[in-house]
Amino acid sequence: MFLVVLASILGLIHLYLWKRLVKDTTRPGRTRRILTVVLLGCLALLMAALILPRTVGVREAAWAAWPGYLWFGLAAYLLLALLVLEPVRLVFRRWVRRGTPPPVPADAPAASSPEVNRRLFLARAGAVAAGAASVGLVGFGAATALGPPQVQTVPIRLRRLDPAFAGFRIAVVSDIHLGPLAGRAHTERLVRIINETGADLVAIVGDLVDGTVAELGPAAEPLRDLSAPEGTFFVTGNHEYFVEDPFSWLRELERLGVQPLRNENTAIRRGAAAFDLAGVNDLAGENHSDAPDFDRALGSLDPSRPTVLMAHQPIMVSEAAARGVDLQLSGHTHGGQMWPFHYAVRAVQPAIAGLSTVADTQLYVSRGAGFWGPPVRIGAPPDITVLSLSPDA
Repeated sequence: MFLVVLASILGLIHLYLWKRLVKDTTRPGRTRRILTVVLLGCLALLMAALILPRTVGVREAAWAAWPGYLWFGLAAYLLLALLVLEPVRLVFRRWVRRGTPPPVPADAPAASSPEVNRRLFLARAGAVAAGAASVGLVGFGAATALGPPQVQTVPIRLRRLDPAFAGFRIAVVSDIHLGPLAGRAHTERLVRIINETGADLVAIVGDLVDGTVAELGPAAEPLRDLSAPEGTFFVTGNHEYFVEDPFSWLRELERLGVQPLRNENTAIRRGAAAFDLAGVNDLAGENHSDAPDFDRALGSLDPSRPTVLMAHQPIMVSEAAARGVDLQLSGHTHGGQMWPFHYAVRAVQPAIAGLSTVADTQLYVSRGAGFWGPPVRIGAPPDITVLSLSPDA
């Protein structure tokens, strides 16, 4: 059903693109037929990029992933640009109709009339403008998405935090999305950057992979080189449950020295002082008998010390706040990934990036270090964040 709905939406988008970029800019004939076939080919590549990784495998679908997903990004911005130009197009069309064209011989073809020629000129000018803007945006966005993530330090004050933890540093990374477009080199770069921060603890907040251990195990292998005195921890995101056996990744991460927190918690200690680090499964785990369980994750904690919760989706903060969590670490949103689509994300999530507060719970949302779908980021550069903790006076 999901694929049927998605295919229908993409089909309607491409029908609109065909109308504005092909039909309105050409006369009937060979050129229109060629451009129609090209546009249909782009749609086919996009559908292949979406479907093949889950049907034939990540490696086997790599040939379609780059062109298909790049076209996805380009088609999205072509759609937006053309919609923005619609009012301009309507104004000019009215201007053309109000004009007084010179008389046309009775036997002249309609396609050669001055009004038709002016319409073609305006349609082509609009198509060129939309194409230039879209290519420029996607080029910039691809360079941003494929470049190194920004490293930012954010101070966090926690109530009940023992002074022994002043300056304790948590490196937060999410949404790495290893898959057909991001492989071992992507992981190696992230591991190097995280290690260079000198963080005391690393929190990987879900959506690490888009494929099976057999396909992406080598790409995840560099995670064994993460170096943090208090360890590296992981919670599932929704994409971990898109494979047939999501639990195989939990076993693989344990083998690599990354500790999953599956509705559980662990104490982080400095001498006699401690705070609790907890993790809950993603909401998508409900379909795999692996649902989030806040009672299990938080029920046994000492209320005299602060709690830091790892939960992939920011929307889970309402449950966290009801249970007195001090700080929730999340991802999932990609910061919106491609402006202006972050408005849609903001409509369903309490925050899309950065630090905010819900009730008495602080929420930090990472923009993520990878991308999903188009390898494009506009207005939402990738990041790795180091949270520097201090007691709340």
